Parts: sequence; C-alpha cells; structure tokens
Amino acid sequence: MWHRERIPLLLAFVQSVFVVGWCFTEMEAGPGAAMSTQTNGDRFKIEGRAIVPGVKTQDWVSTARVLVDGEEHVGFLRTDGSFAVNDVPSGSYVVEVVTPTYRFDPVRVDITSKGKMRARLVNYIKTSEVIRQPYPLQIRSSGPHSYFMKRETWGWTDFLMNPMVMMMVLPLLIIVLLPKVVNTNDPEMRKEMEQSMNMLNPNPELPDVSELMTKLFSGSKGSSKAGSSSKGTRPAAKRRAKKLSVQNNCADLDSWDQ
Repeated sequence: MWHRERIPLLLAFVQSVFVVGWCFTEMEAGPGAAMSTQTNGDRFKIEGRAIVPGVKTQDWVSTARVLVDGEEHVGFLRTDGSFAVNDVPSGSYVVEVVTPTYRFDPVRVDITSKGKMRARLVNYIKTSEVIRQPYPLQIRSSGPHSYFMKRETWGWTDFLMNPMVMMMVLPLLIIVLLPKVVNTNDPEMRKEMEQSMNMLNPNPELPDVSELMTKLFSGSKGSSKAGSSSKGTRPAAKRRAKKLSVQNNCADLDSWDQ
C-alpha cells in the first residue's frame, strides 16, 4: 500500500522537474533561437566574371578579391576570372572587384526573397539613374590604377601663355601694328584718338598723351627733315662761335696794349 501511494507522487515530481527544466532552456535560448531561425533562412549565390581586356587572367587574378558590401562577404576569383559568393541573404548589395593593379566599376545586385537577381551600375553622382547589367555579372576593367601624377612637360605654349610674357609682348604688338591698321594721315581720326587718350590721362603731371600720339604717328619724313635741318644749322653755329671767340681775343689784346 505504501509503495502504491508513493508512485503518483514520484510521477508528479518527475513531471514538475521536466517542466521546470524545459522552461529554463526556453529562457536561455529564446531570442537567440528566433534569430538563428531567421538568419538560417534562404541563402543565395552571387555569380559573375571579371575581365581585363588585352591582359591574361593569370597575370592579375591572384591579387584580386570580390567584396560584397565592403567586407561583409568576400569571394575569390578562379583562374578564368569567374567568381561565386555563397551564403548571401536576400537584399541589395554593392559588388566590387578589388585589385591593386586594375580598376573595376562597382555593381549593385538586388536579390528578392524568391531568389531573382537584378544588376545595375552604381552611380554615386546620379543615384536615380539606372543602367541595367546582365546577370551573371560581367565586370570589365576601366583601366589601370594611376597612383602617381604625370610630370608636366615644358612647351612653347606654356612660355607664350605666361602672364609676364603677355604683359610685355602685347603692348609692343599694339605699338607696332596700330599705326599700320589706323589711317594716321586722317587728321580727324588722329584728333579723336588724342581726345580719347587725354580723357584717360587726367593727371597734369604726367606727359601729354596727345604729344606722344603725335610723335608716334608722325611719319619718317618729318624725322628726316628734322635731322637734315639740325645738320644744316650746326656748321653755322660753329662759325658764329669762332667769330665771337676771335673778336673777344682781339678786344683782350687791345686792352693789354693800352
């Protein structure tokens, strides 16, 4: 009788221990278990191929990596340039092929919950512009990386376009070419030019611009005549000076005799 009475109590005790242990296991693994069931959902694979035109794949593929959203998922390239990044959940990802030698444009890949793929170029300037790309991806290199700036070479254009050279050459060209372009024999034209230059020269201490313009636009005949007249007056002045010196000497001798 005593054993028969204890059997229901033992069964109740074992059942209560089992229930308490199950509750503790649920409390410890509750949120984590929910997250694990979500993260272990449908996973997909991003496939593609990287191409460098005119270069063998073996020459650069060993240093290349495939980055999905930075370094969240990393893939490697095969010897033929193809790649596959596994265990990627649904979402939108930026896929980049990174190599120290060549430059590749990034591609955005959108993965739906049903596993449909859509690829388009990434444009950080025009974000609304959509340029579709084929899938599996065909990522072509846009050229080698340029880590150094090309040294500038010296040329004649650099010398001529120098501001200091232009400041010296342009006034000379104006002085030489302006008399040939403008009709300097026309007195009205010359008068208008002198008036316009005088308006630009209000300071009386500076030389008169009209006189400079007159000297500039005067012909070679006037200069030759002035030169010949100056040459003709020089001998006459010398003779007068000699006569005056002789007369002075004679006057000195007369005063000395007296």
